[in-house]
Amino acid sequence: MAAETILPNKTSTHQTEKKMVKNTYKKERDGLQQGIYAVINPFVRLLIRMGVTPNMVTTVGLLGNLASAVIIAWAGYEAQKYGTPRFDLITWAGAVTIVFSLFDMLDGQVARLGNMVSRFGALYDSVLDRYCELFTLGALSYYLIMNGWVIGALIAFLALVGSIMVSYVRARAEGVGLECKVGFMQRPERVVVTSAGCLACGITGLAAPQSPDTAFIILLVAMAVIAVFANITAFARIDVCRKGLKGK
Repeated sequence: MAAETILPNKTSTHQTEKKMVKNTYKKERDGLQQGIYAVINPFVRLLIRMGVTPNMVTTVGLLGNLASAVIIAWAGYEAQKYGTPRFDLITWAGAVTIVFSLFDMLDGQVARLGNMVSRFGALYDSVLDRYCELFTLGALSYYLIMNGWVIGALIAFLALVGSIMVSYVRARAEGVGLECKVGFMQRPERVVVTSAGCLACGITGLAAPQSPDTAFIILLVAMAVIAVFANITAFARIDVCRKGLKGK
């Protein structure tokens, strides 16, 4: 009798490949994070010696992101009033966003290295992060509307919805006893895409003022990346919760 041939399970193979890709991405992301920590830790220790608390750092980060949102909104106001897109202000907004978003990493390190970790601090940090995203993406939506890019404003709004839902699903999952950190478009990725989008849009607009549409398209692509992948991440987390709560 011929030996039975065992065919590989395609579903199992696909799941294994997905896990390998996920683990590779996580290792690269964690490695990058550890590299950044190695750079900022001396500054973190200086802040601790100065008596700076994690909540102070978190608050400064919020104020910086609020300033970025004000710059973007002002650019939108001037665009509507004078008909100029003010790409210089969008460039500044991108730079301010990326600088002050570093405080999102600083506060956690100050808490850990300074032995100041608290449950309220974690809640405070999470809430202020949501405010930062609401201010920044809301301002970008306004800016696009004021420049006549209504579809672009809608895409920015969808990016905002996805960003909030990623965090909301995780919070609700933790509320029912599940850990839910899956997905690509988490807070650090969203900050990088938003900042890079603003910088690229602003610099392109300044370099080629005769073709502003190119600059706006760059910003739209950045918002579309967040809109698509943040919402995919939110639904992926819902699916994880569904599986984790099955039968409960």
